[in-house]
Amino acid sequence: MPHTIMIAPAGLGSGLTTIALGLVHALEQQGVRVGFFKPIAQTRNGESEDRSVSILRSSCAFTIAEPIPMREAEHLVSTGKQDQLLEQVIERFQASCKDAPDVVVIEGLVSTMTQPYANTLNREVAKSLDAEVVLVASPGLDTVDAIEDHIDIVARFYGGVADSRVLGCIMNKLDAPLDREGNPRPDMAETDIQTRSLTPAQIREQSKMFNPGFRLLGAIPWDGAIVAPRLSDLTDYLGARILNAGEIRQRRVNSITLCAQTLPNAATRFKAGTLIITPGDREDIVLAACLAASNGVELAGLVLTGGFIPSSEVMKLGSKALEAGLPIVSVETDSWQTALNIPRYTLEIPVDDARRIARVKEFTARHIDPDWLESLRECSSEVHLSPAAFRYQLLIRSRAANATIVLPEGDEPRTVQAAAICAERGIARCVLLGNPEEINRIAVNQGIRLPDTVTIIDPEQARAHYVARLVELRAHKGMTELKALDELQDNVMLGTLMLERDEVDGLVSGAVHTTANTIRPPLQLIRTAPDTQLVSSIFFMLLPDQVLVYGDCAINPDPSAEELADIAIQSADSATAFGIEPRVAMISYSTGQSGQGADVDKVRTATRLAQKKRPDLLIDGPLQYDAAIMESVARSKAPDSPVAGRATVFIFPDLNTGNTTYKAVQRSAEVVSIGPMLQGMRKPVNDLSRGALVEDIVFTIALTAIQSAATRGSQIH
Repeated sequence: MPHTIMIAPAGLGSGLTTIALGLVHALEQQGVRVGFFKPIAQTRNGESEDRSVSILRSSCAFTIAEPIPMREAEHLVSTGKQDQLLEQVIERFQASCKDAPDVVVIEGLVSTMTQPYANTLNREVAKSLDAEVVLVASPGLDTVDAIEDHIDIVARFYGGVADSRVLGCIMNKLDAPLDREGNPRPDMAETDIQTRSLTPAQIREQSKMFNPGFRLLGAIPWDGAIVAPRLSDLTDYLGARILNAGEIRQRRVNSITLCAQTLPNAATRFKAGTLIITPGDREDIVLAACLAASNGVELAGLVLTGGFIPSSEVMKLGSKALEAGLPIVSVETDSWQTALNIPRYTLEIPVDDARRIARVKEFTARHIDPDWLESLRECSSEVHLSPAAFRYQLLIRSRAANATIVLPEGDEPRTVQAAAICAERGIARCVLLGNPEEINRIAVNQGIRLPDTVTIIDPEQARAHYVARLVELRAHKGMTELKALDELQDNVMLGTLMLERDEVDGLVSGAVHTTANTIRPPLQLIRTAPDTQLVSSIFFMLLPDQVLVYGDCAINPDPSAEELADIAIQSADSATAFGIEPRVAMISYSTGQSGQGADVDKVRTATRLAQKKRPDLLIDGPLQYDAAIMESVARSKAPDSPVAGRATVFIFPDLNTGNTTYKAVQRSAEVVSIGPMLQGMRKPVNDLSRGALVEDIVFTIALTAIQSAATRGSQIH
């Protein structure tokens, strides 16, 4: 049986779903095989499925059993059949454990006006499933003494704070902005006078309740960014009519302002993430907002009240902002009523808001007690490198690398945001190349604060310092000072010289530049590592239950057999360096000796060469993709292969096959891919896809930082 932990609320509005998401994710990051179970469904607002189950079902590696409908559970309890209810709970729990997770997180019921018996049912379920109990509390307007009393009262349902099965409490929504009733509200509407709840420091310093027997297992502070709704969710709630959709499903509402003042006073409120509410006949405000958006201020959008619609002439004047994605919607209610309606919007996470779900998971997981998580990891039969664990290890190891990474595309908005995130999370010290005024303007327009650990270097001021070195390195190619100055107009060339001179530890580019633009200067100045014949690439493919390595999907169009063997060895070593046991499949359209032709012969020769060069590695081929990844196919097509059916590293015969396959898997199966990571350079340089998301850039910077530690000879654990 798995180790079972029930999270149970110690009051209203504790945020149980948030804690469930964060705890499951934190355990996955530790490499624990973790499942989830909700005994009885609690649906609201016409939902067809329990919210926690809906959200976790899409990402949990284990089967999540269907919870018992609340109405069915209530009927069994009211007719004296509670034992029958608990039998059904146990049956469904065992169904969720058929894949043998090591730890199962059980989410208890929340007490409501119509379901005040929740604590009693939670206690019986915890007993039936032999679960340890973790309480979840949100202080609201309570003092430290008051919240301790509330926790103590609820803990008595489970045996009290001294009971060994009652582990402790996770405090949620600390330092949250509160309305007069004590409900957490994001600082969006300006209609309420707000106070704040207890802070993590106050809980830790003033509480007398927590001790080794009943621990503070997490202190989750309020973060307005992770509760910011998509504009589309808010406009759906308001019943708004869409005049210009723009980026309505991507833009988030961090604050709301009601613009009824004169234009000079209203314009000061046009900031990134702000939703502007204004009467629809205030065309001066509409035009001013469009002008701000055209100048790079990423407003959340415009809500036009009173049912008034701007004239076609005004909309035409604002066409540049509309084309850039500014959403504009209209509501029939007046401005005052619209502003009053907004605070009633629920803060619960929409089940289809994947970006917000990911941010909630990451943020909550970071604030759960690491010592407790480590103790749960010891319950695991083996450490499992899930996608969450892989990403977590990237972050941990990149912090330990303590690297400085240069970003030549320093004035690209996604790059600026990624640099700020890397600084905030300690992933790397980033150097942005670009005009400081422009970079700071982009940061302000996006609502980003660039910390002091992000360095901005103006290429106009820096180029002259690198002319002599470039002439020296490329003298054999006829480089002159004049040519060097011209070459240094390219920020990638400038960043590469910084890397060559050991002023930085790695380089990341490609959000704007092509792959050729990114790797040409490093190939000229940094060159390949000793004993390496070529530069190749890999992608880390984050499947739901494992991480695979694909190579080469970005660099070499048609490698020879010798080059393909080198790519296989490079990719296997990269897999090992990042905690993935390499079992290398050389992919072809044929398995074993069944096919003939130049293409399959090349793969067959490459396999023999790689096996001869590195007999310590498990390498086999040629293998068809299905034979490499599916055990059932492997048993019939390659029964004697040590790799077939369990491959972790996939080497494709050419760029056409590799690039097509990685994109097909990524898009069709909604798999997250990290890369491409370049292999074979003397110092780490990595290329980005021009469609890279901010998260992609962050993880590529983390990869580069880890690679830099390896090139410095450091052992990062």
